Amino acid sequence: MKILQISSAQAPGGGERHLADLANGLARHGHDVYAAIRPTSPLRSELSALPAENITSLPLRNALDAPSARDLSKLVRKNRIQIVHAHMARDYPLAAYAVRQNPEARLIITRHVLFSLNRLHRITLSQAARVIAVSGAVGSQLRADQTVPAEKISVVQNGIDIARFEDVRQRFDRQRFLRSWQLPENSMLVGTVGELTPLKGQEEFLQAALEVLKQYPNAHFIIAGMDSSPGNKNRLELERRIERSNLTGHVKLVGWLENVAELYCALDVFVSASHTESFGLVIAEAMASGTAVVATETEGAREIIRAGDTGLLVPIGAVENLAAAVSELLQDPIKRARMAAAAQVASAQFGVDRMIEETEKIYFEVLK
Repeated sequence: MKILQISSAQAPGGGERHLADLANGLARHGHDVYAAIRPTSPLRSELSALPAENITSLPLRNALDAPSARDLSKLVRKNRIQIVHAHMARDYPLAAYAVRQNPEARLIITRHVLFSLNRLHRITLSQAARVIAVSGAVGSQLRADQTVPAEKISVVQNGIDIARFEDVRQRFDRQRFLRSWQLPENSMLVGTVGELTPLKGQEEFLQAALEVLKQYPNAHFIIAGMDSSPGNKNRLELERRIERSNLTGHVKLVGWLENVAELYCALDVFVSASHTESFGLVIAEAMASGTAVVATETEGAREIIRAGDTGLLVPIGAVENLAAAVSELLQDPIKRARMAAAAQVASAQFGVDRMIEETEKIYFEVLK
């Protein structure tokens, strides 16, 4: 098949990892895969299986960017694209226009988040051959919103490269990691990964850190993630919070990590304090790394974690419960190890090969 993936993303995240894994996997399956991205997109370096000439830079400014829509239409026509697959809401109308101008192509939409769509997007989605939800929770939201006919909705759970995380785990040297990060050898490490935004709960993570430190003064906390807010407002606020709370010696704010798998392996406890998660890619990654997980009861976390078996779940925004759950695992290494091992086994269902194959099957179906 000739397939075009479209994303106007400007910062790395779960949706971008999904697109890169999908595009690279489809290319390895022998398909002719193209990508339309912004000039400064973080995806360019991730699309390793695509020939450079198959990656096109377009402004993709917003849902009403008519020049980009026309350029996409020309790209589809020139390369005889059969599948046009858009991943961000602002790209849906541009992709829909390109397909309208090329009736032999089919429009596929992936919905990565739980937020409701506006009227413009409802019109766009009516033209989609299929809407893919990255989790059962997203699929349920789409059906409840009646944004698109139920028969057009398919759930393809997000996937991760499990082998990569297992490989890092096998080679990982924790003492070397602690030295390189200038952390004491007896450190107990608790960390969280995600874009720096209030919805990811880094504020609650810091409040819980204060409580955990009362019982475990050798605990250290790591916050990894990019800040896409204007002027890095969110990061600056977290830095102020860390300083005001006298946490400077116990919290590292490290930005984006190229090899986040090493961080997962180093952690005693991984925390997802999110207010909302459509799936929770970082939770699945931590599980695949053999790390014990504490997560808030978002839709995505409930779908991934078997509470008390493969992780601990706490109410959203409940700092005391979050701190108690982290402390419970820090204090009981046997329970922590048992839960981490169960999580690693359970993560097998989130393999990226399964995600690629299920998406590929949908492409074939809509082309019949």
